[in-house]
Amino acid sequence: QVHLVESGGGSVTAGGSLALSCEVSGDTTTSYSMCWFRQAPGKEREGIASIYTGGGGIRYADSVKDRFTISQGTSKNRMHLQMNRLEPEDTAMYYCAADRNLKYGSGWLAKDKYNYWGQGTQVTVSS
Repeated sequence: QVHLVESGGGSVTAGGSLALSCEVSGDTTTSYSMCWFRQAPGKEREGIASIYTGGGGIRYADSVKDRFTISQGTSKNRMHLQMNRLEPEDTAMYYCAADRNLKYGSGWLAKDKYNYWGQGTQVTVSS
C-alpha cells in the first residue's frame, strides 16, 4: 500500500515564500509520477506542478510558472515544492499525488491520472 504525507504549508503574507514536501511510504522501490494539486473553496482541483522521480516529467501550470519550483528530494520517494512570490489567489488546500505510470502531455497535471493522494496541507496567503 502506498501512502503520501505532505508537510509544510501555513500562512504567509503576499510576496512571501513557503515550501511543501511530500513523502511516499510503502513501495519505495519504484519510480513515481508525482504532482502537486491545489483546491480552493468552490473551485476545481487543479494540477500545478509535476515530476517523475525517475527523472524528468517537470511541468507547471501557467498560474504558478516562474514562481514555484518542483524538485525531487535526495531519496526517490520524496519531492518538494518551493513557492515564491505567493499571492492571495494561491490560497488553497494543497495535495500531493502519485502514480506508478509515466505520464504524457497534459496527463502530468490531470487529477484523474493519479491513484494515490495525500491528506492535504493548507496554504493561506493574506494581502
